[in-house]
Amino acid sequence: MVSPSARRRAVEHVQQKLAISQRRACDALGQARATQRYRQRRGQRDDQLRQWLRRFATEHPRWGYRRAHVGLRAEGWAVNRKCVERLWREEGLRVPARRQKRSRGARSDRERQVAEHRNHVWSYDFVSDRTSDGRQLRLLTVIDEYTRESLAIEVRRSMTARDVITVLQRIVDQRGAPRYVRSDNGPEFVARALKDWLTASGIATLYIDPGAPWQNGYIESFNGKLRDELLSIDAFDSVAEAAVLVEDYRQSYNNQRPHSALKNLPPAVFATQIAADQPIISPIPSGI
Repeated sequence: MVSPSARRRAVEHVQQKLAISQRRACDALGQARATQRYRQRRGQRDDQLRQWLRRFATEHPRWGYRRAHVGLRAEGWAVNRKCVERLWREEGLRVPARRQKRSRGARSDRERQVAEHRNHVWSYDFVSDRTSDGRQLRLLTVIDEYTRESLAIEVRRSMTARDVITVLQRIVDQRGAPRYVRSDNGPEFVARALKDWLTASGIATLYIDPGAPWQNGYIESFNGKLRDELLSIDAFDSVAEAAVLVEDYRQSYNNQRPHSALKNLPPAVFATQIAADQPIISPIPSGI
């Protein structure tokens, strides 16, 4: 079956080739003149959408058309995802490549502890970077696995178990203690001082198997976004500058960045919506 657009092009070709009127060309090819003269009226709207998408891609160079669609709907645009995808591709904007899922076989008992409410399971890890002079930066990232909130990103040249305790204590003072914390077996996380503090605070540990970072998938995913959207883009001249830019990113991540696992709500918005139904649960410290 020939599409209307193909028939339209054929009529135009016959007109030019034989130098005849549009009426005669339409009669010859069986094309209705109303169909031949019809033009879609989405040009101006598409131009506005293209401008919005180009601006969005500039502000968020590592985001794709799906998050652009969420942003458009949030601003009141009545546009479907396929239209956004079409314009995104026509503009030559970045389309994240599809990744093939990998099977990791049987899961360990450590991985099966799924967060069931706010403050149920936190996870933490270290991310490494460097300032422009080549000196090391260490970033301690902490997230709530249920709400996906970034609870802290501490930036220092180096960090010990005591520094980890300081960061955790600050978060606990703000929102209460979790039931579990999940981490790898890094020296800072298995240090006696940290273990004693966790025990005294009534917080149980969930250590992943050695060499199995996928068992700590939530924090690994967050760290990947942090590197992809900030650390691989911005150069830091000092620890102070890195701390400011990292905190800006954390606030934007929590309050503005839509999260697909949270029905495209930012983590802080999701946490606010469930606050009435999911009260803060803090375990009673042992020995009391």
